[in-house]
Amino acid sequence: MIRGVILDFDGVIADSEPLHFDAFRDVLADEAVTLTEQEYYGRYLGYDDLGVFRAVGDDRALQWSLEHIAALAVRKARRLEDLERTRSILFPGATDAIRRLAARWPLAIASGALRSEILRVLERAGLTEYFAAIVAAEDTPASKPAPDPYLLAVKELARVSGQVLTPADCVAVEDSHWGLESARAAGLRTVAVTHTYSASDLQTADLVVESLDALDPARLLAMAQP
Repeated sequence: MIRGVILDFDGVIADSEPLHFDAFRDVLADEAVTLTEQEYYGRYLGYDDLGVFRAVGDDRALQWSLEHIAALAVRKARRLEDLERTRSILFPGATDAIRRLAARWPLAIASGALRSEILRVLERAGLTEYFAAIVAAEDTPASKPAPDPYLLAVKELARVSGQVLTPADCVAVEDSHWGLESARAAGLRTVAVTHTYSASDLQTADLVVESLDALDPARLLAMAQP
């Protein structure tokens, strides 16, 4: 039985990964560090902002301090907000999919994005009310692929909705193998949407869909049947 749905944000609801890449690239360029699109999607996509800068620094033996990494993350967040003002970033079908799912189950978000970034996009789109809980980058000590974001999202969804929920009662909707690994480690069923990677890269998911138009309660219920 499915009793809750937890969605990733970047790459599932918001087509913001290209903006994140641009923001990381611009901030790193100011540090005389080149970040290619291939590197970002192949190496760093699964990290939160602090994790990206830590990994980039480690990979290049830059020995950045924690304070400098935190400052880079602040600059990146500001750059991302500037970029968002010029582009529409919801994936096609996102609004309708969220409304369909919310009519059937309580929804949550488990994301490596900052809470302010998530709320900014949801509020602009009028979608905040559909989510009972939001777990953002600053809410857990470990980010995906660790299970922490999904474990907390299940806990918060249970608290806010007044249900007794376990991870096995919930479905995660993800777009990357890092996210799928996180959800599966937490004990959730998984759906992958091929917004960022091909179906062949997401075969560990219980269900793979090509777009949010295919994400509906009937398909989720059929997936959950033993």
